[in-house]
Amino acid sequence: MSTDRPGPVRPEPLAREHGVVANSWLIARREFRERVRSRLFFVSTVLLAFLAVVVSLTPVLIKAVDRGSTTTIAVVSEDGDLTQSSISIIGGILNGQPVEGQPPAYVLVPASTSAPITDEIADGKYDGALVASRTQSGQILFRFLTGETIGADRVQLIQVGALAVSILDWTKANGGGSTLFQPAGFETAAIGGGSGTAQPVEASEYAGRRIVGVVFVVLIFITLVIYGMWVAAGVVAEKSSRVMELLISAATPEELVIGKVVGIGLAGLVQYVGILVPALATLLLQDRIAVALLGSASGLDLSLSVLSPGLLLAYGGFWILGFTLYALIYAAAGSLVSRAEDLQVLALPLSIVAIVGYFLAVSALSGGISPLVRIASYVPFWSPFVMLTRLTVGRVEPWELVLSFGLLAASIPIVGIIAVRVYSAGVLLYGQRPGARQIVGAILRPPV
Repeated sequence: MSTDRPGPVRPEPLAREHGVVANSWLIARREFRERVRSRLFFVSTVLLAFLAVVVSLTPVLIKAVDRGSTTTIAVVSEDGDLTQSSISIIGGILNGQPVEGQPPAYVLVPASTSAPITDEIADGKYDGALVASRTQSGQILFRFLTGETIGADRVQLIQVGALAVSILDWTKANGGGSTLFQPAGFETAAIGGGSGTAQPVEASEYAGRRIVGVVFVVLIFITLVIYGMWVAAGVVAEKSSRVMELLISAATPEELVIGKVVGIGLAGLVQYVGILVPALATLLLQDRIAVALLGSASGLDLSLSVLSPGLLLAYGGFWILGFTLYALIYAAAGSLVSRAEDLQVLALPLSIVAIVGYFLAVSALSGGISPLVRIASYVPFWSPFVMLTRLTVGRVEPWELVLSFGLLAASIPIVGIIAVRVYSAGVLLYGQRPGARQIVGAILRPPV
């Protein structure tokens, strides 16, 4: 009589009557309903919308707390006397009576006419530059190039100082004669950052670019990380409740992964609309909010013309592709653990990749595009943050945008194949934690 005991028999999977698309959609619909009907979904939507509004109010908050800072302005002119008189007169008007123990609000310094002043402003050496010249008739012309820290209120003060320079210059040259007085010509332009030679753009447009860039990068970072964790948490919850045993018998790992990504992505899109609408409304109402809180909207001369259909389309594309990429990674990570406590241990390493992209995007908001930032805008894990920021505040060549989108789109199938194989191994290993060897083996030889 044989004493051999039969080994454990894995139940045969249920017959799958539908195709991949149909089964994936059934799973997606289930995930979508569970998300949007939960109380957590409603609470998180309200909190994220509030955060988006706060970020949109950044210009007003900065204006309220901007006290005690020193603004350095370069004065550029081929006429040495005009340079010195401009520094003396405008500096006296801007700073007023000096206060002992406090630095002056403005420092005006002479700068060489041969230096690329626009690039020095873009790099942060000067906050702005006042370029002075004379016409053949003797009229003084001023062109004020502003950096990112100079608002419309400071431009107005500089303009008053320019008028004073022209008055004193006319008085000195004519000695009260009958020559017709010509007020100084004055124009202003903001310096847009980016690679190569900086180009002046309208101050209101550049301010709008930076604000939109801040709002976009914060929103895309927060939502990609949060929705990615939704995917991972959903996988862990199903494993811990043994629901996965039923799901894996009725659908393939590919269908489960696709369904989760699509369903949670649609739920995230619904929440996203609820977040983005109040944020954009706040941006459009900047002036009225500033008047209500500060009594004046000066310094908030924003132009939201940067919200072009092309930029919004690029933002939507980066969000969809970025979410898909991160959701696949989070789904694979969630399949490797069986408890919510273990998922928290994985959360930080998974988030670090996105955090690096976020900080690179924030550095690009200054308009200075370093080689590291340029390279990061092509890396699929970082391009949803960095290239989006470059689009708002800098100049991006068409081929750069195509390359960034192409690499991001091409990486999704590769990451998807790896994620499905890891997911397949992870959900079948109940009661044990897959080791590195098992994970690598699942990637190279996917389980049947």
